Amino acid sequence: MNFYAIQSIYRFEMARTFRTLLQSIASPVLSTSLYFIVFGSAIGSRIQEIDGIHYGSFIVPGLVMLSLLTESISNASFGIYFPKFNGTIYEILSAPVTMWEVVIGYVGAAATKSLMLGILMLITASFFVPIRIDHPFLMVFFLVLTCISFSLFGFVIGIWADSFEKLQMIPMLVITPLVFLGGSFYSIQMLPSFWQKISMFNPVLYLVSGFRYSFFERADVALSVSITMILVFLSLCLFVTWLIFRTGYKIKN
Repeated sequence: MNFYAIQSIYRFEMARTFRTLLQSIASPVLSTSLYFIVFGSAIGSRIQEIDGIHYGSFIVPGLVMLSLLTESISNASFGIYFPKFNGTIYEILSAPVTMWEVVIGYVGAAATKSLMLGILMLITASFFVPIRIDHPFLMVFFLVLTCISFSLFGFVIGIWADSFEKLQMIPMLVITPLVFLGGSFYSIQMLPSFWQKISMFNPVLYLVSGFRYSFFERADVALSVSITMILVFLSLCLFVTWLIFRTGYKIKN
């Protein structure tokens, strides 16, 4: 494996992030702060606690997961789409690097950015509400695995998309609603039984539930099921990526 090629792609993508700090870092952190102000103050005044946890603290894992999912997809999809858009993808395709080295470079950079953002959001949240983390290693496990999985998913979207509209379509119209309806701001135990059953079909519920367990040992679904779901999703993304390279599907515009 050509580690110099991976390093070059990785460093280029990270440099692009630091050139756009306001858009890449400051904007998501500001959005999270606004969520705490709106949900923590307005709704938190009416819902004091959920399962014995202060409401402001309860929504921290959901807010972090919301940002992780959307930012991981956006970072990775734009990272591979932009070379297709401006034609520099041909330089990558003609270089003596394998497609998996390209994937590791782009996905690794996107996952690193998302991980940095997740840590910043946890720090930001600590200024608004008290945070306790009962299982820090489990929390890191979910953070890293989620960043890698959804960065890989974003990479697939970036290859599939042939316009900026398509690039934003899945994160905005699919992922964000799923996160909001996946127990980010509430426990599904608060819902009527019918809607609890419907919520079980939301794959994001398992991510939020497992991530929240690492904080408070409270979960809507079993931890083993949450871990299994994220591993299945990662495996599916790896398979789709392999299939794309195998068939050469839309690598070039």
